[in-house]
Amino acid sequence: MRQTLLLDPVRLLISCDREPNDGGAALIQDGVLVAFDDEAREQASTLGVAPDPRPRQILAPCLVDPHSVLDRPFSGPAETLLSLLHATARAGYGQVALLPRANSWRDRVERLHGFAEEDSDVRVHLWGGFSIEGRGEQLSAHGDLLDQGACGLAEDDACPPIALLQRALVLGEMGEAPVLLAPRDPGIQGDGLVREGVATLRAGWTPDPVASETLPLGQLLDLQRQFPQRRLRLMNLSTAAGVSQLAAASVRPQASVCWWHLVSDHSRLSPTEMGWSVTPSLGAPEDREALIQALGAGVIQAVAVHAVPIDEEDCLLPPDQRKRGLAGHQLVLPALWQTLVLERGWTIRQLWEVLSFGPSRLLGQPEERLEAGSRRWLLFDPEHSWRMDRRDPDQPRAANQPWQGLMLQGRVTSSGLRSPGNRCD
Repeated sequence: MRQTLLLDPVRLLISCDREPNDGGAALIQDGVLVAFDDEAREQASTLGVAPDPRPRQILAPCLVDPHSVLDRPFSGPAETLLSLLHATARAGYGQVALLPRANSWRDRVERLHGFAEEDSDVRVHLWGGFSIEGRGEQLSAHGDLLDQGACGLAEDDACPPIALLQRALVLGEMGEAPVLLAPRDPGIQGDGLVREGVATLRAGWTPDPVASETLPLGQLLDLQRQFPQRRLRLMNLSTAAGVSQLAAASVRPQASVCWWHLVSDHSRLSPTEMGWSVTPSLGAPEDREALIQALGAGVIQAVAVHAVPIDEEDCLLPPDQRKRGLAGHQLVLPALWQTLVLERGWTIRQLWEVLSFGPSRLLGQPEERLEAGSRRWLLFDPEHSWRMDRRDPDQPRAANQPWQGLMLQGRVTSSGLRSPGNRCD
């Protein structure tokens, strides 16, 4: 935004501990928040700036993605660090945390370097590898990784051997840092592509047993009970049975859910759509309903983008042969506005709790908030119609983005976040 602008009125959400103000005002100058409400109006009057009414739009803190994947951050064919920073800034994401999975697994101190960009306001957090090369055989140097800036420790998208995990918790080199683990057993899942059920069998998909989540989840919950001082985090809960287990736990770790599991299930996709090939496997309508209910009740605290960018060549493979995952930070807020706010009556504050404030806490970071002198804001227009087209220079480069060519409702139209190649308008 390269001008002085008084948004008045605008729906204004300042922070996690304040209710939104539907008749708020904000003065923005060259992308920087200057003042709010009456002070903003007074300063704008002095400057001779007329109000620009945006009564249906929302000025709010930046969103936070607690885990995504970037395999080749400096030379990737699907997505690089620079292209990711541009796309996340344009989508209103002020923080993104990258899992250790990469062509050079981020399990060593030297592999945490090179991610700082001076001309970007998007904060990149790096999860340090829990085990060497993510193989679940030997522990990495937990203390060194955390000392050198890792936001916490994480494995890949499956649970490491319990004996190794228990050893790490006893040693306790992670201290109070979060340890992010996926309750998934690939041995039980086998070749399963979609969560087991009658509909899965009728459709001819290879089923993924519910036990591939519930068995490792039970072990993780038991370890959290044994070591309540350790900050275990559960990544990408995906089943109704898993939700029930977590809700009943005596010591309940924080948990995330991938946005795609909140908007899709195996009854909502045609056989040729991109969204089948994801980890964890897509479930039934009752799984999706349970995840939404758990999110609303605070049993699950954070929605993750969990982007796994892949290129055109990989996308041409059949779903059971290509790398699993979706990309598309710009799709998350519009999709969940539709699913949670319009269809289920969630408030703005509830939505930001799971897209911004909760993910910050899962990462152990301070919550985002609007502050005078800051560029950390986004402007969301729920009524803005646009066509999903990954050729748009503001979109991610990844080929595995759903809803190609479809008209969507709701979009982040402006943000103060600077990033390489991003001009905020």
